[in-house]
Formats: sequence, structure tokens, C-alpha cells
Amino acid sequence: MAMAAIRSVYRITGRINTGSTVVETLNRIADAVVEHVGFGAAVVNYLHPEGVYEAVAIAGSEEARAELLGVRYPAAEFDAHLAAADEWGQLRFLPHERHNDGIQSWIPAAPDGADGIPEEERWHPLDALFAPLCAPDGSLVGVLSVDLPADGRRPGAFQRELLEMLAAQAGIAINNANLVEALRRERQHLEASEAAFRLAFNGAGTGMCMIGLAGADMTRLVRVNPALCELLGRDEDVLVSMRFGDFIHPDDFERSREVFAGGAGTIRDYEVRCVRGDGETIWISATMSVVAGSPAFAITQVQDITSRKATEADLVRRASRDPLTGLANREAVAEPLAAAIRRARTEQVISALFFCDLDDFKIVNDTLGHEAGDAVLVAVAQRLQSLVRPTDTVARLGGDEFVVLMGNVAAGDLGVLVDRLERAVCAPVTHQGQIMRVRVSVGVAVIDDTVEDAGAALRAADRAMYLVKGGRHAGEVTRRVTAFGERPGAQGGLPLLRLARPETAQ
Repeated sequence: MAMAAIRSVYRITGRINTGSTVVETLNRIADAVVEHVGFGAAVVNYLHPEGVYEAVAIAGSEEARAELLGVRYPAAEFDAHLAAADEWGQLRFLPHERHNDGIQSWIPAAPDGADGIPEEERWHPLDALFAPLCAPDGSLVGVLSVDLPADGRRPGAFQRELLEMLAAQAGIAINNANLVEALRRERQHLEASEAAFRLAFNGAGTGMCMIGLAGADMTRLVRVNPALCELLGRDEDVLVSMRFGDFIHPDDFERSREVFAGGAGTIRDYEVRCVRGDGETIWISATMSVVAGSPAFAITQVQDITSRKATEADLVRRASRDPLTGLANREAVAEPLAAAIRRARTEQVISALFFCDLDDFKIVNDTLGHEAGDAVLVAVAQRLQSLVRPTDTVARLGGDEFVVLMGNVAAGDLGVLVDRLERAVCAPVTHQGQIMRVRVSVGVAVIDDTVEDAGAALRAADRAMYLVKGGRHAGEVTRRVTAFGERPGAQGGLPLLRLARPETAQ
């Protein structure tokens, strides 16, 4: 779910940058918030040069559109309204207790099912969340306000970060649209003179260049502005002697060639890595417009998105990690498990999946509290991680359940590996003067060429763990799990798992 949301925001950032007018850009921003960030309504308040905000774009609610579209607010009055809000990173949250009747607003009906949400988490109809929209130079170009979160709750950290990411790109898009409209007005006033173009081109805060598309100038930078020189860390005379591919990262070079396919009048958005003059690698987002003429050329706007890429990578990492222990979570373990199944089929490499469930964890939580329980979970995670190789995977599925995926194991080693896991987990854990000890039930599923999918392997290991736990509760104290049974009786192509009494364990 988190990965899909990140990819969705990633895809639409290029689209909001291709609006032909400011109004079209603002409407694309509002639509993107409703379609991709999980809010039912969005209003983009555009800041006019004369110091007045206007609700120009509204998405998600016809009632809100009818009530607010075209409403204007003096900048000082609206800024004072924002100043009363709480800071949520780059966002501003104004709880309903501080609702300002002096600012015209649309108040939605309370959503169905809100009574089932705790008061401190519930989104109130008078709550307001704002995202300032800033140009690359930090100047304010508008304010985005959102309402009706899809789950009826105040937005969590992940949803707020998605909104911040979109707001950052929206501010750049509005600035670009302002620049385009300024160029259009200037061209009309000065009959599109070269002097007007040079003024706008060189004065743009966004990196811009003209790229030749014919003859000896094919892919050569024929004109660059100061912002691009600063972004790429090279002087103007150096850049105009280079071709497009000269500063593209080698790993992105072949993909970047695709942007030159297509005819005049087309607009292409792309993101690639570039190597600056000082050797640093940065990510750029570029919009290239091909202009018909003789010779043909392209005008390209370029912006540094290195920070955004780092944020996306961090969000992806956190979406695949358990926040308490730092281990892979249930979603993230699916990929290495699928890879182990493929290796078993194509290379006959046997792996083992160990399903670990803590036996006495509830006692720790009930008697010493959740903080002590968290200390136990962190200690168990660290111990399991210390037992595996860099190529193995340790994950927390939730609660007190962990899995360990070990590749390239032999059947004769399984009992020894289970013993190691049990001994590591059973060692005492000290927290705030308390000494705690938990046991673990371990079930094993062998990953061979009979395993069909990751779900089947997890279910088999889970069943094996419950056999161990059931035998332990029945008085059959087990020290070891044998992971190979009679293959003809294996369900779903998986080996049967049987318990071994201490006196009979091999």
C-alpha cells in the first residue's frame, strides 16, 4: 500500500508540471491530492502578485467548489490565519478549537463511522490542514488546503510526508507556470523579441537550456542559463561545448537517449542522474519541449530533485521495515522468499524458513508493561540477526512472531540451527533492573522445488510452529524439529514436519 502510494505521487509530479496555464496547473494539483494522497477535498489558494489569495482550483467536492471557488482573501489576513496553526513539518494544522469564523470556509458533514474513532485521532469537520506552496527560491506562491481524509482520522506521518512531497513539487510547478505565463505576456507585449526571451531565460530560477536537434548541433547544448550552470557545477563556456550525454550518469545514458525520440511540438518529462563538474552525482527532473524550426531545437527546464529522491528512498525503506526492531516486515520478506523458491527450482538450492513465536511474551507484557515487552522484542531481533549471514533474512511479522530465511542449508543442519535460535532467544534480557526470559517455538519449512509460492511456505512453517507449541503445552518438551518427513504425504508439495522427543532427536 505504501509503495503504491509513493509510486503514484512519483508518477503525477511530471504531469502537474505540464499545465499550459497557471489555472490548468492549479487544477492538476488539486486533482492529484484527491486522487493520490487520500483526501476527499482539496483547495489551491493562488497568491496573486498584488498580495491577494484566491481559491482558484477545487477538487473532490462540488459543494466546496460552489461555496469557495473565486473567494479572495487579503494576504495579511490569510497569513495570520496560518500563523495560528500548529507546525507539522512543512504543513500547518489548525484544530477545530481554533476555527476562525472570519475566514470563509466550507464545513463538510461529519463522516459516517466517525464515532468508532478515538477522539484524539478523529478528524473534525472544522479541522483544517494546509500545505504552503513555495517556488524554488523559497517565496510563497500559494497555499494548498485539504479536508476529508479517507479514513476519517487525522493524517499520520506517512500521509503527511506524501502531502509534503506533492506540495514541494506543486510549488515548483506553479512557479514554472508563472514563468511560462510571464514569458507569454512578455512576448505579446514585445512581439516575442529575442531580448524578452533572453531576459526570461537568463533570469529564470530554474535551470534552462536549448538543445540542438539537427546536424552538427545534434544533442549539443547551444544555450544555457546561470541557474543551470550552478546546478551542474560548470561554467557557461564549458556547458555549451558539451553534448547532452556528456554529463549524464553512465548507468542512465541509454535510457536518456529515449527523450530525443518524437517530433516537434511534443513535451517529454524525464528523470536521470547527472554528474556535476565536481564529480558529485545528482538527480534532475527535466521537461523538454521540442520546437519546430530550421534548425529544430528543444527548450528544457531542469530542476534538482536529489532531496526528493532521498526522501522517496527513505519512505520506501521505512515502508518495508518494522519500526520497532528495524527488521524487514511482512511485506518485505515476500521478495527474498520468492527468490529462494526460484533458486530451488532453477538451481536446486535448498533454503529453510524458520517461524519463531515467543511463548512467554504475554506474561512479560502483562506483568512488566509494554515498554519491557518492546525491550524483549528488540533484544530477540538483534540476537536473531546476529545468527545469520548477510545473504539471509530476518523479519518481524507482527506481535511476537519472527521468521528467519536461510539459504543454501543442508537437511542435517536444521536441528543445529533450531537449537541455536532457541538458545539465543532464551538468554536473559535485562531492562531497568528487571531480568526477563522468554522461550520460543520454532517451526521449519524446507524450501525445495516442490514449494509453489511464498504463502504456502509461510503457512507450512506456521503450522509446524503450532505443532511444536502444542506439543510443548501437552508436556512433550521438544528440543529439535526435524524438517523432512515422508514426502508422499506432504501437503501442497511441502515436506511434513514432525516433533522429536529429546531422547529420540537425531
